Amino acid sequence: MFGLGDLLALVISAFIILPVVVFLRELGYVIISMILGVKNPRLTIGSGPRIVKVGMFDIRKYYHLYSWFSYDSLKREGKLPYIMLYAGPILVNVIVALTINAMLANGMLEDRTTFWNRFIFYAFYYVLFDIVPMKTANGMPNNGLIIYEMLRYGKRTDFNEEPFIPGTSEVEEQYHEEMEKIEEVKEHQKDIAEENADTKKEEHQKKSEIERDKNEQVEDLREAGDDVKSKKKEHNENKPE
Repeated sequence: MFGLGDLLALVISAFIILPVVVFLRELGYVIISMILGVKNPRLTIGSGPRIVKVGMFDIRKYYHLYSWFSYDSLKREGKLPYIMLYAGPILVNVIVALTINAMLANGMLEDRTTFWNRFIFYAFYYVLFDIVPMKTANGMPNNGLIIYEMLRYGKRTDFNEEPFIPGTSEVEEQYHEEMEKIEEVKEHQKDIAEENADTKKEEHQKKSEIERDKNEQVEDLREAGDDVKSKKKEHNENKPE
């Protein structure tokens, strides 16, 4: 039965383990790209508006599993550099998972055994879907398929209309376009809010004027009634007996 402990484990997996595993996976690209030499490398963490950009690290506002690596071009051309680049994420997750597993096997990390076992599980989960050649849901090849095509046919499968690893310059351009659209939507919503506020203000003023006119009419009628009563009273008093 799914209990409170399972819910806590799910939260830890979703908001701690998975983001760290994804970050390590993308870090594999970074490490290999630093060895090979790439132009304009970038590791984007999170999604949405940018909080800060420090060197190659682009930190976004919304905490999420979504992190990705981008670059404009490799400085070293050839089959081996590309194989190394796409093998980077697989190697990093394998090395980290095997290291933690060895530490657990030697009696280390005993206080957090369940946590680290779950970490190893998700690390190998990403390795599995990276290393087995296949196309992803959007029709793009995974790392395993790219490496397989290169080894067997000498063919680069990352030549697509949408590259497997996007260009940093293109990512930056898309980011600014998205931010401009968001600002346009915000401005439009602000204009609508101001128009609604003006409309409500006008309606309130009209209601106030109508209410004031009604009060004035009531006051005039009251005064008129008082005059009639006063005149009637005078008439009765002056009436001869």
